[in-house]
Amino acid sequence: MFYPLYRARRIRGKEVFRNMVRETSVSANDLIYPMFSAFGKGIKKEISSMPGIYQQSIENIVEEAQEVYELGVPAVILFGIPEQKDAMGSDAYSDTGIIQETIRAIKKEVPNLAVITDVCMCEYTDHGHCGVIKNGDVDNDETLELLAREALSHARAGADMVAPSDMMDGRVAAIREALDNNGYNNIPLMSYAVKYASGYYGPFREAAESTPQFGDRRSYQMDPANRLEAIREARMDVEEGADILMVKPGLPYLDIVREVRNEFNLPTAVYNVSGEYSMVKAAANMGWIDEDRVVMETMMSFKRAGADLILTYHSKEVAKLLKKGYEADLRERCGCGCK
Repeated sequence: MFYPLYRARRIRGKEVFRNMVRETSVSANDLIYPMFSAFGKGIKKEISSMPGIYQQSIENIVEEAQEVYELGVPAVILFGIPEQKDAMGSDAYSDTGIIQETIRAIKKEVPNLAVITDVCMCEYTDHGHCGVIKNGDVDNDETLELLAREALSHARAGADMVAPSDMMDGRVAAIREALDNNGYNNIPLMSYAVKYASGYYGPFREAAESTPQFGDRRSYQMDPANRLEAIREARMDVEEGADILMVKPGLPYLDIVREVRNEFNLPTAVYNVSGEYSMVKAAANMGWIDEDRVVMETMMSFKRAGADLILTYHSKEVAKLLKKGYEADLRERCGCGCK
């Protein structure tokens, strides 16, 4: 019988060799944890479609931020639910807005945790769109002025990084100019460079109370069918001064993550979005999957595709699994007899 000279199983046969040749790894340092800050006191409201994720008032946000930091997750990204919404999303750029107050509270109590802020209008407008509405659509250039004001207010409050997610043309340049002209030239900008008009955002819209009250966001978010456009979008943001490029959503767009990582010499982030999180939670609740294995496999897929950073609602779970040595734990539950 003919045997091949190369046998892949020789290396797979012992754990020590598998560990030595592993090509991809996940670290807690790769993670960014999204949090939803709500106006008021004593609020900790679980999001029905996202088990384990909450709308929280500032004192509870700070408590969870401390937990996140102690787990080794280095950064959070904040989304806000203001007391009131209006057509211009004025709470977004108010120096006493919900996000601005949350930044100050976290930086006071957990100063070494990096605070990143989502820069967009949809959570603050009464119509749920990402900017100023004119003639039934978002006015791109007028919205840029508000986004720049919002980012600047976050920097003044102590944010460590800003992350525009609106998908307006030219917003990276507008925000960079506003920060630089006001003495915040050292604040990095993580751009939602490639953000698709996706069906995977449904649970987030419950969490952030940001569902559009009319129409949809396809006039400014990308067509899921397009690949080359993703490179054009990312290139514009690089030229305008982005420091990190993000692809959103994650799992359905791993090919795009790889394209962006190959094309640009900048750190690449991926957003493991709410719908992806909710599907894992639902399947695990039904007993159809091993949640820990699927979560870690998902994280590995992002890293293998080229992501340097992962925004994920699983951040705390991943950090806990990494702390206890998830490889050994998963083998114990595998049932295949591997050693």
